[in-house]
Amino acid sequence: MGAVKTKRMPRAVREQQMLDAAVRIFGQRGYMAASMDEIAELAGVSKPLVYLYLNSKEDLFTACIRREAAALTEAVRAGVRPGLPADRQLWDGLRAFFAHTAEHPDGWSVLHLQARTHGEPFAAEVAAMRAEIVAFVTRLVAVAARKAHRDPDLPEHEVAGLAEALVGAAESLAAWANATPGTTARQAAATLMNFAWAGLGNLMRGQVWTPPTEPA
Repeated sequence: MGAVKTKRMPRAVREQQMLDAAVRIFGQRGYMAASMDEIAELAGVSKPLVYLYLNSKEDLFTACIRREAAALTEAVRAGVRPGLPADRQLWDGLRAFFAHTAEHPDGWSVLHLQARTHGEPFAAEVAAMRAEIVAFVTRLVAVAARKAHRDPDLPEHEVAGLAEALVGAAESLAAWANATPGTTARQAAATLMNFAWAGLGNLMRGQVWTPPTEPA
């Protein structure tokens, strides 16, 4: 009898296998310290095959950033159900964000730490993802604030800054939560809601804090 032929793995599946290995190595060792040899070994393929599929270390890292960014953005969007009150939508979105970053710590390390510190092309990829999330949160807060104030012309910049601050706080808190054993996604989301919603809730009710008058 002839030798039994093994079924060839589809290219898309093999490529995801390589990306899984690359995200793990980049996330744990850092972009500069990671080697293509390590990535190939973890993926169970030859180094020439990694180069054949993904061209270079730079292209491989870019592919990792794009995949992890798309997955995080989709997780946040999928976690929010339209039609619910603004605080519930924000709560659901934050829980989805923290759950995803906790379940994919290496991917979050790639996005939050590695990509931002190893050159403009990589940082630009993450900036695009972040801008999409900030815009999503801005729309969420803006719609709720305009509805509460019955003011359809409430300036976008008044809520855009809140969204920017909220996303920045979520990013920092996710990094802290992943480094703090025992911190759950729900706890992290509740911490940020307690920190942020007191101010946002007052904004919805028209109770806006104003700076003290400067002496003449």
